[in-house]
Parts: sequence; C-alpha cells; structure tokens
Amino acid sequence: MQKPEQFVAVDDYTFRIDFLRKDKLTMPDLTVPSAAVINSELAKKHATDKDPWAMDWLKNNEAGGGAFRVEKWTPGQELIYQRFDDWKSGPVPKIQRVIWRIVPSAGNRRALIERGDADISVDLPPKDVAEMANDKKLTVVGSLIESALIYLSMNVKIPPFDNVKVRQAVAYAIPYQKIMDAAMFGRGKPMFGGPGEVTRTEWPQPTPYVTDLAKAKQLLVEAGLPDGFETTLSFDLGYAVTQEPLCVLVQESLAQIGIRVTLNKVPGANWRAEFSKKTLPLLANVFGAWLDFPEYFFYWNYHGQNSLFNDMSYQNPAMDKLIDAARFETDPKKYDEEVEGFITIAFTDVPRIPVFQPWLDVAMQKNVTGYRYWFHRQLDYRQLAKT
Repeated sequence: MQKPEQFVAVDDYTFRIDFLRKDKLTMPDLTVPSAAVINSELAKKHATDKDPWAMDWLKNNEAGGGAFRVEKWTPGQELIYQRFDDWKSGPVPKIQRVIWRIVPSAGNRRALIERGDADISVDLPPKDVAEMANDKKLTVVGSLIESALIYLSMNVKIPPFDNVKVRQAVAYAIPYQKIMDAAMFGRGKPMFGGPGEVTRTEWPQPTPYVTDLAKAKQLLVEAGLPDGFETTLSFDLGYAVTQEPLCVLVQESLAQIGIRVTLNKVPGANWRAEFSKKTLPLLANVFGAWLDFPEYFFYWNYHGQNSLFNDMSYQNPAMDKLIDAARFETDPKKYDEEVEGFITIAFTDVPRIPVFQPWLDVAMQKNVTGYRYWFHRQLDYRQLAKT
C-alpha cells in the first residue's frame, strides 16, 4: 500500500484497494484494528498548519464509522459507547449502550462479576477463572490465543547468555509443569516436551526441552561455569498476576543449578521502553502475532533486523534467509522446509524459551450471549445480546 491511486471509492459505503504485487500478508493486514478508516471531512475541520492531519485532535476524539460512537471518555477510568443506529456495514447491534470500566484490582473485578454488578469481565487471574469455571454460576469461555507465547528471553549479546550451552542449560532448568499448575492453573497449552526433531510447520509448537536439572548442570560445566553465575530476571509488573509466580518458580529452579537470580519488577508503564533498550539479560514476556503465520511471528521476533520484539538481540543470517523465503514462497513443499528450518534453528540456538501458549479467558453472566473471540483479543460488542 504505497500509492493513493490504490484506494478506490466504489460508493458511499465501500472502498477497494488494488494490490501492487502478490503478498499473502496484505489482505489479513487490512483486517487488524490499526488499519482504521478515518472520516477525512470531519478530521480536516480540526487540522492546522502545524498539524495538517489533525493527529492532535484525533488523540482525544473519534472520527470513525463503526457500529458504536463514543458518548463519554474518562482516560484511565471509563469509556461509554452509544449505538450508531445509521451504521451501514452490518446488522445494527442489539446492545444500545456499553459502559467499559477499568478496574485495576483483580479481586475487585472478580467481586463485580460474581455479584452481578458487571456483565462481562476480562483479564482475570488464572486461579479465579479456574474456580469460576468449576463453580458454573457464570459462563466462562477460554480460547487459545493463536500465534501467542509466554516466554523467557536471554540476551545473546550479554555474557554468559552469548554461550549457547548456557542458554540450553537454562532451558533444561525451567520448572515447566510447576508453572502450568501453580501459576496458570492449567489455563494454557504447554510448549515443552515436544519431539526431538521438527517435522511440522504449526506454530507455536512444543520445544524438545523438559525439566532436567542434571542435564542443565552438565551443560553449565561444559560452558565453563560449574559454579553457575548471577543474573537478573525482569518482568512486567502490569502482568504480575501471572508473571510474578512464574518468575519466582524460575528463580527457585535456577538456584538449584547455581544460577543466582534477582527479580526486577518493571512498572507496566515503563515495560516496553525498558525491554526495547535490549539491555535486560533475562526477561519474561508475552507476544502474540495478529497474523497467524509462523514466518510472520519469526519476522517480528527472531529476524536479524532486530525489531522491537527481538528482545534477545538475536541475529542469524541462516534463519533470516529462511524467514524471508517463507514470506513469499508459493511452493508448498519448499515452504514446509523453510518453516521447519527456522523453527529448528530457534530450538537449537534457544535465545528464547517458549513456556506456554496462553488462553484468552472471558467470564460472563448467564444472560449474556453472542460473545465472539477475535485475534486482536478485544471485546466486540456488535454481536453481544443481553436478556
């Protein structure tokens, strides 16, 4: 999408985009939330010489054409939507008004949904979700988030993580099952204990690593670190409900092979700025690719162009070549070989340790219907109904 001429107004409610070249990612890219259609006539009324695109005005005002319009917005607290009855791009929603509140305390979120003061609640701790699902007083829906991982990254530019045997030792020292049981209460898909050889293109897929402290210690000896070493494990405090118990379990397990870990709790508002500096030696994080293609995930996370999400500072020309080829490959057999190739390198070099694939959990009152999971993990109110 490079030229204005590619965008064609077909009629008052339809536009067409003409592609310049064959690229399987272009069409799905158009369906992500960041590809918004702005009402140019409205926006231009608020443009200035210094702000010709009205970007400053758009920070606090809407100029879209969706099924709901913003009635009121209190940043950090509340957003109220009012149905747009003249919407032309589908059936008019059944819900007339939506009040979306930010409730920082997980305990308060659970209390609100259990008392009936909230119709829907998201971002609940796994323990709460597991208990509510078992209790069956509410409707609990858990959807596996495609192309998403909770993982541990090691910065390959910072010793001793520049040594592949050290990284493999850490991978064998992670208490995977304890994390699934004690931190996630089963609300995730394990990404460990897979086959020794990669023979499929599915992503995410389990690594061959399992908890094996004896093997981890031996690898540290081979790396020249029989007494272990000291390091810092950083995580986003905004996701402390799951990340903190995960990191504590990792800290305890690594101590058993001589790796002495200090936990670094980074405030959520500072997290992206901190991990993007590429100065954290060891960190726990989450990444979900909106487009469910393995080469898309690897392009943003492992490619040597060193994007924001390559928090390992990892660079491997052989992997880059396979990722680049897979993005535009038309031969199914070659595509499989390329994807299996870069996944194999990722598991061997292990700059990042996949731990589990998360679920998106939503709790609802029994009288709420029409919930639909979306890859962008945000609630879509258009299909919801309340009896």
